[in-house]
Amino acid sequence: MFRPTLLFTSLAALVLGACTPQDQQAATSAAIAEQVILPSYNRWADADRQLAVSALAYCQGSASLDTARADFLHAQRAWAQLQPLLIGPLAEGNRTWQVQFWPDKKNLVGRQVDQLVNASTPVDASQLASASVVVQGLSAYEYILFDARLDLADAGQKARYCPLLIAIGEHQKTLAESILAQWNSPQGMLWELSHFPNPRYADGHEAIADLLRTQVTALDTLKKKLGTPLGRQSKGIAQPLQAEAWRSQASLANLAASLDAAQAVWQGVDGQGLRRLLGKEQKGLAERLDAAYVAAQTLLAQHPRPLAELLADPQGRQQLETLYDRLNTLHRLHEGELAKALGIALGFNANDGD
Repeated sequence: MFRPTLLFTSLAALVLGACTPQDQQAATSAAIAEQVILPSYNRWADADRQLAVSALAYCQGSASLDTARADFLHAQRAWAQLQPLLIGPLAEGNRTWQVQFWPDKKNLVGRQVDQLVNASTPVDASQLASASVVVQGLSAYEYILFDARLDLADAGQKARYCPLLIAIGEHQKTLAESILAQWNSPQGMLWELSHFPNPRYADGHEAIADLLRTQVTALDTLKKKLGTPLGRQSKGIAQPLQAEAWRSQASLANLAASLDAAQAVWQGVDGQGLRRLLGKEQKGLAERLDAAYVAAQTLLAQHPRPLAELLADPQGRQQLETLYDRLNTLHRLHEGELAKALGIALGFNANDGD
């Protein structure tokens, strides 16, 4: 009996088998760009549009502080999910600093926000665009909504900080929409990750190398975001106020969101991520990477308490050290064995020298 499905499957297998590694890398780059990265940029832009609406609603008195905080946490999570996907326009021109200022070792965020709101003229979005990146992003927004020293129930204090809150919301919306437009434009970033050769990438291999390099940098950054408050850079003395998002107590939630996004690049949608580029002889490496993601995610899911509480508890701190080790394993597998298996020379990453 004629079986068109089986025939189609057989033909597809023959075509796939005939594909060169270069063809498969080009197809994988396109799949990751369209199915993983672009949707994340869309979610980020949507969250920032809502952030701008939320700031205005809160400052006009039509939304509560709790609602404003929830909208901020949503935007912050969307940003965390984007961090393993910082390839192209957002990774250039120090634009990421406009979204989030971290690390902030000298409390520049608090000091510069207070200095700005205490000026004689309230700041607006156009003025903010030419101000320091320290006050343009989510770190400054978080300071206004969550810092314990600010009492937004006081009408006078709320009136002083609200112009900046509104300006930050507008700035984030404008930035996100600009970046998204550069992805979607003809021969924009989505096109460059899908059609080769182009001005950015000579072939699919170069695109895959850039994607992996972004992954390695992101995983290294996750280690720093955990290692810094753990005291790994301060002779073992915990530094809870050096954690990302410590005011909103979202440090570990952000880390989990970033880790999930990194795994999405590895697995892909319908198995079309970096993992598919490993051959049968590299099955062991693929399985170890799978297990490393699960190990880190499982441990993160077991810790609903805020990072500061875990740092203050000896048992909790030990669990964080274990989590750091699992992130380190994941980072080293990408940086070493996966890069070698894919024939990629990574060179330096964006964190080298930090």
